[in-house]
Amino acid sequence: MKLYYSPSACSLSPHIVASELGLSIELVKVDTVAKRTEHGEDFLAINPKGLVPALQLDDGTVLTEGPAVVQYLADLKPDAQLAPANGSMARYRLQEMLGYINSELHQSYMPLFNPASSDEVRSGRMAYLKKQYGLIEAVLGRTSFLLGDRFTVTDAYLFVVTRWAEFVKLDLSAFPNLLAFQARIAARPAVQAAMRREQPASA
Repeated sequence: MKLYYSPSACSLSPHIVASELGLSIELVKVDTVAKRTEHGEDFLAINPKGLVPALQLDDGTVLTEGPAVVQYLADLKPDAQLAPANGSMARYRLQEMLGYINSELHQSYMPLFNPASSDEVRSGRMAYLKKQYGLIEAVLGRTSFLLGDRFTVTDAYLFVVTRWAEFVKLDLSAFPNLLAFQARIAARPAVQAAMRREQPASA
């Protein structure tokens, strides 16, 4: 399998999941502005959306959208329990959380990375993010991970998105449970391995 990625982008989430599962994947770096891979390929020919992540399977099939990709990877090794069984209420809860992170957190960060965004837009998005993080803070005050006492693909996604707070100077000091969560996830060997692969020491 090939994972098309951009360092520290949301594609780090499926990279972490693959690392947790011990899956062998080929990483292909993408310039998301030029839409070219590190090998000079036209990325739009691989994923017409022009976005990472894109997972190319061994038969050539390409799967996109992070929440779909992480569930696909988790289902390759169900015994690892990174996602509950399909059809269970627990699986729907996982999809519910992935959807929440995607729509309310992930998308809310996007204007903050856009230098053309006005101060009004930036302040509005930061306030909105803090409101949503308040809900996450409450959940993490009750459990070690988003869905209970076990790490799942939702935790990888939240960790990756929340790392962006530093890049956009979003102050999360009012959320101690969230910050403790970030530290716990960052300390996981599989997470460290994925981040090292994306950001080698020589970079």
